[in-house]
Amino acid sequence: MTLKNKKKRKNIKSPKNKSNLKKLASITTNTLSNAYSRYKKNLEKKKIKEIKLKKLEEKNEILKEKKELKILNEKLQKENDKLNLKDQELKIKEESLKVENKRLIKKDEDLGLIDKDLRVKEKELKLRGEEQNRKELDLKIREEEQKNKELKEKRKKEKFLKEMKEQEEQKKEVEYIKLKEWEEKFKQEQELKEQDELRSEQRFK
Repeated sequence: MTLKNKKKRKNIKSPKNKSNLKKLASITTNTLSNAYSRYKKNLEKKKIKEIKLKKLEEKNEILKEKKELKILNEKLQKENDKLNLKDQELKIKEESLKVENKRLIKKDEDLGLIDKDLRVKEKELKLRGEEQNRKELDLKIREEEQKNKELKEKRKKEKFLKEMKEQEEQKKEVEYIKLKEWEEKFKQEQELKEQDELRSEQRFK
């Protein structure tokens, strides 16, 4: 038997084998159909679940937004209340400022009058100060003149006393010289007397 004949024999199938193949094909087709049907159902369920989840998320998001809006609204209401309160406070402050402004205007007018009086008094004080300065200057000149006069008299007195002292010293010196001369003369006279007495004694002897 040749190789070609062997191959032909292998390719020839029996009727029994064909029946089995049909059954297998039928089972496989049914199984695939069921699997695809289940897959489609699961896909539908998954989509429905996703839609439900999405709707739930949207609902939660809406609830969250509503809650946030409520909180924001409350916050805005509080801010509005605060603003109203501040407006009232500002109105009260404005009234107070008006009163204070009137008081300050009155005070400014009073201060203007006081300033005017002060300028008049300042002018008077300036004139008095100038007059006082003139008096002090006159007094200073007089004091200087008196001081110079006293100094002049003092010098004159000192000069006079010096001259008197010099005269006194000269007088004392003259008297001292006279006394010395007298003492010398007396001494000489005594010596002469003693000599005379000595001679007289000698002569007597």
